Amino acid sequence: MSSIFSKILTWVAATVLVSLAGLLATSAFVSARLPGKVDFFARAQKVQLNAAREAYERGGRGALAAFLRRQDSDYHARHFLVDRRGVDLVDGTDRSRMVARAGPPAWPPLLPRGPLVIVRTSDDGAHRLLIELPPPFGPLQFLPYFLWFLAVIVALGYLLAVNLARPLRALKAAVERFGRGDLEVRFRSDRRDEIGQLGRAFDRMAERIETLLTAERRLLQDVSHELRSPLTRLIFALELARTAPDREAALSRASKEAGRLTELVDELLSLTRTEGDPAARVREPVPLGPLVRGLAEDCSLEAARRGGSIVLDADPDVVVLGDPELIRRAVENALRNAIRHSPDGEAVDLRVSRVDGSARIVVRDRGPGVAPEHLDDLFKPFFRVEADRDRESGGVGLGLAIARRAVGLHQGRIRASNADPGLAITIDLPASSTDVAGSATANA
Repeated sequence: MSSIFSKILTWVAATVLVSLAGLLATSAFVSARLPGKVDFFARAQKVQLNAAREAYERGGRGALAAFLRRQDSDYHARHFLVDRRGVDLVDGTDRSRMVARAGPPAWPPLLPRGPLVIVRTSDDGAHRLLIELPPPFGPLQFLPYFLWFLAVIVALGYLLAVNLARPLRALKAAVERFGRGDLEVRFRSDRRDEIGQLGRAFDRMAERIETLLTAERRLLQDVSHELRSPLTRLIFALELARTAPDREAALSRASKEAGRLTELVDELLSLTRTEGDPAARVREPVPLGPLVRGLAEDCSLEAARRGGSIVLDADPDVVVLGDPELIRRAVENALRNAIRHSPDGEAVDLRVSRVDGSARIVVRDRGPGVAPEHLDDLFKPFFRVEADRDRESGGVGLGLAIARRAVGLHQGRIRASNADPGLAITIDLPASSTDVAGSATANA
């Protein structure tokens, strides 16, 4: 009996049986001691005895017989009047054995042992009234009347055991699958009791562990994949620096490859942090106006070196709830990507507005755009348009991937579309209640 199902069912059945046995025992105890113990019945029987004596003394055996027949009919019991020796005054039968059987029934009266005999003696001891009652019910005779009650209780106990044991078994199976490496398994219970709370705690734990392990695995895969080529070129450049006549050019090439390695490692670490521990994330109101204004100032020098500029159009009242560093990184990566791919002398547009209860950020360049079939690929790690792979400004292909993951952590959406000319990156984030209240106040 190691399962909770069998324990619950056994305890319910045992409780019902003990309760039923106690009820039957109490009923038998009370019913066995009721006759002769209640003064009301004793007085009524005394009245019967005096009436029987009066009928006998006035009318003899015939009157006594008629009186006793009426008592038998009225009380559904047999009545006899005997003398002090136990002889029946109506028919002369010796009823001394019946007198000897008088008294309360044996205890415990599990089964009836014959009729119950009650004796009432006159004050002078000359006459006795014998009352023979039908056999009383014993506890076992009551048992069939309680069987339906017992069956209902056991059925309800069975349902209770199933209701408790089934989700625990499902949770056990989920834990075992998770332990075998199935990180996507979840309990997903709608119960509001402690079992449901335990299941939701497991789901939160599994989600957290899956996020951490997935980020770690992705980081290892990305590092092993992307570091191979820069390291090979760096080793080759260092070898040239020792053997080539133009050592300055070789060292410059080595420095450039080392810089690309540093940039790659920084981007990989940033990508991993966006998928890190959910409990460590900051959630606070973030005004987007000051945030994008600061980004525009930081990136304006980079745009100016290419002869371009950043055109800012930001609603100062738009507020979102989230991690300001992650939101800043998402917008910054989209903005720097637009500057990098915008032709020399062209402006980059940066707009912030409120659309249907959401905060919308749009970053648009005026470059050549992207083929429609590659628009979704822009947000995949290390993806770059083929034409950019050999450009000095091509980057490492992680900026928009980081932006997508940062936006996803805020239940937002990021997408790319061709703007003819150029490419537009649109970020939609849920506006905070602060923003909605401020908007309502402004409209009023």
